[in-house]
Parts: sequence; structure tokens; C-alpha cells
Amino acid sequence: MTSKLDMQFNEAFKRISETEQSLPPDILLRLYAYYKQATKGDHLLYNTSENNLRSAFKFNARIQLKGMPEKEAKQEYINLANEVLK
Repeated sequence: MTSKLDMQFNEAFKRISETEQSLPPDILLRLYAYYKQATKGDHLLYNTSENNLRSAFKFNARIQLKGMPEKEAKQEYINLANEVLK
């Protein structure tokens, strides 16, 4: 059974994915990190085949959320999505 939080998370992800609004890179990075923490947890992989600045920023954003519970990451994603898509 899908929880209310899961439904809100999926809706927020859909709205962000479909927006035509140009979002700043720092917001996109935070959304990415919350999404990954919510769906993958603390499982961190650094993509060495893409050893570039973009990958480093993504990895750093994920490290900062290490230990954050899945439910909290989902709620933070929802909050940020609602904030930027007012």
C-alpha cells in the first residue's frame, strides 16, 4: 500500500520532472541529493568513469545527506519542490 508521503513524493517528482521552469543548479543538486537519499539511502557510489567536477558535486551533495532517513529525505524533496514551483 502506498503511503500519503509516497504519493506526495511521487507527485513532487513528477512536477519537477515536467516543469519548463529553469531551476538554478544549486536547487537541482539539492533535489538530486534528496531524491537519491530517499530512493537509495546511504548507498553511495562515486562514478570514476565520469571523474569530473559535476560528478564530484553530486557525490558531495549525497555525502552531506548520509544518515538521513528515507522519510525525511522524501519530505525535504517535497518541501523544496513546493518552494520552487509556487
